[in-house]
Amino acid sequence: MKKWNFYTSKELKPEGWLRRQLQIQAEGLSGNLHKIWPDIRDSKWIGGNREGWERVPYWLDGFIPLAYLLEDEEMIATVKKYIDAIVSAQEDDGWICPCKKERRSTYDTWAVQLICKTLTVYYDCSGDEKILEVIQKILKNYYNLLKSGKIHLFRWGQYRWFETFIALNLLYEKYPEDWIKDLAKILKEQGFDYTTTTESWKKPSHIWKFNTHIVNIAMMLKAEAVSHDLLGENYSDKAEKLRTFLDKYNGTAFEGFTGDEVLSGLDPSKGTELCAVVEQMFSYEELFAHTGENKWAERLEMLAFNALPATLTEDMWAHQYVQQVNQIACRKTMLIAPWSTNGPYAHTFGLEPNFGCCTANFNQGWPKLALSPFMHKGNTIINSIMLPSVLNDNGIVIRLETEYPFKNKMHYYIEADKDFSFVIRIPSFAKSLKVNGENADVKDLEFEIKKGKTEIEIEFTATPYLKTRPNNLYALQMGSLLFSVPVSYEKEMREYVRRGVERKFPYCDYQFVPKSPWNYGYADTDFEIKFNSVSDTPFSQENPPLTIKANMQQIDWGLKFPYKSICRKTPKSTTPVSDVQKIELCPYGCTRLRMTEMPILNK
Repeated sequence: MKKWNFYTSKELKPEGWLRRQLQIQAEGLSGNLHKIWPDIRDSKWIGGNREGWERVPYWLDGFIPLAYLLEDEEMIATVKKYIDAIVSAQEDDGWICPCKKERRSTYDTWAVQLICKTLTVYYDCSGDEKILEVIQKILKNYYNLLKSGKIHLFRWGQYRWFETFIALNLLYEKYPEDWIKDLAKILKEQGFDYTTTTESWKKPSHIWKFNTHIVNIAMMLKAEAVSHDLLGENYSDKAEKLRTFLDKYNGTAFEGFTGDEVLSGLDPSKGTELCAVVEQMFSYEELFAHTGENKWAERLEMLAFNALPATLTEDMWAHQYVQQVNQIACRKTMLIAPWSTNGPYAHTFGLEPNFGCCTANFNQGWPKLALSPFMHKGNTIINSIMLPSVLNDNGIVIRLETEYPFKNKMHYYIEADKDFSFVIRIPSFAKSLKVNGENADVKDLEFEIKKGKTEIEIEFTATPYLKTRPNNLYALQMGSLLFSVPVSYEKEMREYVRRGVERKFPYCDYQFVPKSPWNYGYADTDFEIKFNSVSDTPFSQENPPLTIKANMQQIDWGLKFPYKSICRKTPKSTTPVSDVQKIELCPYGCTRLRMTEMPILNK
């Protein structure tokens, strides 16, 4: 199974609304975290005294491609400052993590796996060949320590063993040495096998466990795809079997899973951790690249255009730890929080509203998506995700102008000094497909592009529909966009210092207090679509790129006892308590307070 290869930030650049989204990220928390957050600013990774495990590698994993995609010289200089400090501290035997030699056996080597993944991203973006030697030394040392029994996989490293293969695959491509395959086998032997634990995914639990931890599971989905080649195994699409099982018992309308730390069932008022969203996106990017199966690209779009923007403030200076599909307020809950194991501030917005992992890790979401629109193998280039971008690949330039997913029209401008094959992935929901004004079959399009200039215009339609959700609820979807009743809100800002970490505007904490009704059901299935222009804030609740009007009525929905800001799993009653109202729903990703899963009344 020959994989699609990603392009690097030297060859692929974002344009249009996507570039604006990356700029917002750079101007927000991602681009400033090293200035304001001690765990990054003063990390042990660069000689400081703060956290020396996952947070700097997590942050760099997104900050590096963000800097290079935007060609921001100040950010690139910051990247090099951190990478130089990390590399200069590498020990003679290859060990690189900030841990004393006598403590290696008790140091969770998830950090080894993660820093290698991050250095791989840096190599792709910078082209610095010396980094390959650094990665080789790290992993050869890791192999020697594991092979000798001086260290073993445990805790996070045991449950995330497959993450090492992002670097291992690159290394084997450059240096096809036997020890790399041997290390691959050791990692799998000592790593956790998630196929043995699916029964534990059926029912929500209030006990924290590694095997039901939502982020571990989001990462795990790509395990077979990234590891089977080095392990010499046949690919069997375990990810599809496991994803189907997870969706049955813990699925969400945006096609992720509930997990406010651990898997949390089918309640749309339960939370999904932000780390899980970006890790599931990365898993789907890798799954599409390794398998070429369109289902992974389509599922990636659902997460990227819905779950990711919805759990960040519009200026990207604050984020949630967990988001809710039905989220009527973001306020501190009671001491005994409604989540599986998270605390009472987990769904408020802020610098670090629960654990700091999401503060560091959310940064990879948009930049890695921006590296996914075009991929290649042999003499073929595929447009895998229809995002406004420019590809410059050794004499082939492809410029894609589009406002997808908000509008389903794509214009490709191609200049080539050689012939090549060009594939355009057409989403399964596309209808009335037209290619250069002519009707076409709804399936992937393949073109033999000749040397010179070529233009291709693609257009299709998508139909809004109510997709069935558990408990007799429904979610409105059109294309890769979910739609929600937006709930207007008032922000309550909170500035303070805790454990030496300052929260002040614009990176302070916020609670969102609802100011409009949320207790609705669908009166019928008639929908009216309105397309707007995409503003400078692509996912804006006040200026959404499109809306859908629906006939709705208020019902007695009720609150989840004993909470005052969490709605019930299902309505108390579906009997209307108001006349029919025309409600303008907007994309889920544009909302911060919302109702998404709702009943059809008088059904």
